[in-house]
Amino acid sequence: MKELDRLRKNIDAIDDEILTLLNRRSEFVIEIGNIKRTQKTTFYKPDRERQILERLTGQNKGPFPNDALKSIYREILSASVSLEEPLKVTCLGPLATFTHLAALRHFGSSASFLPVDSIKKVFENVETGKAEYGVVPIENSNEGVVSYTLDMFMDSDLQVVAEIILEVSHNLLSKQTAIGKIKKIYSHPQALAQCRGWLESNMPGVPAREATSTAKAAELAAREKDTAAIASEIAARIYDLDILERNIQDSRRNITRFLVISKEFPQRTGNDKTSVMFSIKHKPGALYEVLLPFKRAKINLTKIESRPSKRKAWEYIFFVDMEGHIEDKKVKKAVDSLKENCLYLKLLGSYPQGRIQ
Repeated sequence: MKELDRLRKNIDAIDDEILTLLNRRSEFVIEIGNIKRTQKTTFYKPDRERQILERLTGQNKGPFPNDALKSIYREILSASVSLEEPLKVTCLGPLATFTHLAALRHFGSSASFLPVDSIKKVFENVETGKAEYGVVPIENSNEGVVSYTLDMFMDSDLQVVAEIILEVSHNLLSKQTAIGKIKKIYSHPQALAQCRGWLESNMPGVPAREATSTAKAAELAAREKDTAAIASEIAARIYDLDILERNIQDSRRNITRFLVISKEFPQRTGNDKTSVMFSIKHKPGALYEVLLPFKRAKINLTKIESRPSKRKAWEYIFFVDMEGHIEDKKVKKAVDSLKENCLYLKLLGSYPQGRIQ
């Protein structure tokens, strides 16, 4: 017991030192905030945060794990930004959606979150200044692209400033304690599609109803008798539901990509991605001619998607993601060459490449 007491006292002393250092760090943060306020510059600097996380995880020799280190520092950085200026972030709500979870992972819990009931309202809140940043889903590794998000970029001048790549785990939540008593299931259409095989095998004949979000589904399951929801673990905590089954998604590798949108334009980090949208002339080989400069410049295209323009019959808009920043010479040259064969060209943003969280 004496040895345990000695070790615990050492830990207490270290905790006291950490607290002192955190407050000392906060004093410098407040000074920086005052300078930014005077110079009227942006308070939130995602490229700076990325540099901090990469530097610390790169020099970490353990045994403290890097994943935990990143989580802790993400909260420290979030709290630091709130000391400079409270950060307002809007996302698809209500709270506890996977979009909200992605926003939490990216901005930390010290940000002020404004949940809304549609992707359109996320764009509107950022455009009107109700929030500095918005978080929207863009694609899932199993179910593909979120078409409505792509459509919103056609009429919006907002920039993509970051991407969040989240490993999604679906859970069956309910007030009921047994699966056999469930008579109805709610969830978002994407979540229902991602769990289709499990539902057919384990809950045949139980009707699945669409909800506007997984969090809304959890809210309904909390109110209605003999009802379940497919939603996140955080939704279970917020809506006081039991987790009847965990990880019911059909694919064990279920990843969703989200975009952070803003009026800003991020600086080059050296590990970036650029997104553009364009429409092409109706002539043989037009798409080949548009993509050829990227092949010649050895630029890797990580995504290409087409959508009807909704302005003219059989006219399509192409969305392309590529490795590199628009300030990179070869990327700029390749994008500029698009203009020769495009009816319409729009840069959606250059931003740091995300990693699975």
